[in-house]
Amino acid sequence: MKRILFKSGTLVDPGSGRVWQADLLVEEGRIKAIDSGMAAPRGTEVVNADGCLIFPGCVDVHVHLREPGFEYKETIATGVRAAVRGGFVAVAAMPNTRPVADSAAVVGYVRARGEEEGLARVFPVGALSRGSEGKEMAPLGEMRQAGAVAFSDDGRWLADAQLMRRVMEYARMLKAPVISHCEEPTLTKGGVMNEGITATVLGLRGMPAAAEEIAVARDIILAEFTGCHLHVAHISTAGAVRLVREAKSRGLKVTAEVTPHHFTLTEEAVQGYATCAKVNPPLRTRADVEALREALADGTIDIIATDHAPHAREEKEVEFDQAPFGISGLETAIALVFTELVHKGILNLPQAAAKLSLNPRRLLGLPGGVLAEGEPAELTLIDPEREEEVDPAAFASKGRNTPFAGWRLKGWPVGVVVRGKWIPVRPLPGEGLREI
Repeated sequence: MKRILFKSGTLVDPGSGRVWQADLLVEEGRIKAIDSGMAAPRGTEVVNADGCLIFPGCVDVHVHLREPGFEYKETIATGVRAAVRGGFVAVAAMPNTRPVADSAAVVGYVRARGEEEGLARVFPVGALSRGSEGKEMAPLGEMRQAGAVAFSDDGRWLADAQLMRRVMEYARMLKAPVISHCEEPTLTKGGVMNEGITATVLGLRGMPAAAEEIAVARDIILAEFTGCHLHVAHISTAGAVRLVREAKSRGLKVTAEVTPHHFTLTEEAVQGYATCAKVNPPLRTRADVEALREALADGTIDIIATDHAPHAREEKEVEFDQAPFGISGLETAIALVFTELVHKGILNLPQAAAKLSLNPRRLLGLPGGVLAEGEPAELTLIDPEREEEVDPAAFASKGRNTPFAGWRLKGWPVGVVVRGKWIPVRPLPGEGLREI
């Protein structure tokens, strides 16, 4: 591992809430020193970070890497390249692969493939139930030993309350969170977008907000009953936010995440039957978006995650009813956080860093997330003033399915430090284009 000296960067520490300009020296994968005016020891790689923010390395707790089984959509190799390109040093891979990650063998395979690639770290999430079919508990203990950092049947809600109770009891003993895709399926069967006026005008079957809120309410009740850490995935409605806020006010072990597309877009993005805006949970109303932004600001929502869901082009370019749900989100997330939240004054810099780095690490039990001597040197450098147009053709991901094509965003990652290496992905001031 090389020594790396970042000169004159603006450090953002979500642990202390401090923002200050200093040099930062990385040695043997750890932060060796933070000071002003440091000289570079012999053999040190020097990076001019003037004008850049230095965050603890950002972590995405919700991605779909598709491998094994759906490599035509994405592979672990392309997924971790997309992660690094998007400014993430680690990702948590959801289990809805083929076969489902419901065994130590599949969990171990996903983790090993991530290590082989040597870019962003890959932390597998194990299934709650065998085959994610909601009928029989998966071997949680074996998966935990194989490297699972959490458990989820993402894409499906575990509707059997007795089984969910047992899963939560085991997860509590294993000190792992349960990540729940909250969607009461009998209310959303056949639905393709948010239930409301827009769906009626377009002649599309709707998915009501109540479906999410009923599921969130039940899971909170079971989390209180079992003492399990419940993490609500991709929260999307004002009602669900109220339920999480109330649970937190009573000291329950409940956290929540929101995606950039849910805090940015409304159901109007579906106009014209735009399949690139077809997601689950669906894009909601302006009132929901405002509630999500308020919940980010007041701390009700702990984490920003992408729900990166790449699909092949031919899968999305079909009739709206037939297209799969999902957005390819790894490579636009941080730029959307800055454009929609930081530059608009909804989040300050330490809050943004907490939701992208410190809180995701706490959820998954990972070290780091703060900037201090002796801490792991996983870093994300961001140029808050860099403006760039979203070009899906330039994505490292196989998935080009994004509703943000052509958007001009301000605030992009320029590089990461992961596994003791500095990996630039965009130019620092005065530099040319970087490729990874």
